[in-house]
Amino acid sequence: RMIMSMWNIEDLPEMTLQPCCYQTLWDVTDGYLNCMLIQRSGDIPLGVPFNTSQYAVLVHLIAQVTGLKPGLFTHVINNAHIYENQIEGMKLQLTRANDDYSAPKLWINPEINNFYDFTADDIKLVD
Repeated sequence: RMIMSMWNIEDLPEMTLQPCCYQTLWDVTDGYLNCMLIQRSGDIPLGVPFNTSQYAVLVHLIAQVTGLKPGLFTHVINNAHIYENQIEGMKLQLTRANDDYSAPKLWINPEINNFYDFTADDIKLVD
């Protein structure tokens, strides 16, 4: 089990905004790498989908270089909200709720076995 914290008290005074996603908890169960992301605040239309995607990809990257399979990803969000300037965009998104879009597939360069060797070119959404 591992905990990763992005909450560095010494850096907080210089930050315009404290980290929204500030902690991950990791564990391995039967060869699967599981991650729980803790988020202190998240705007639902924009921030949360981005954070969910980036940390889900992180699970896949770490799983690959450790020889594990991606497992459960749990996202805990405190203070979930929608800003007033996001309401019209949310209304548009809701009109698309029944649209049938296939989810893209995540491709990660299978030749990478050191986390620090990954580049943006090694990660793609396909189909």
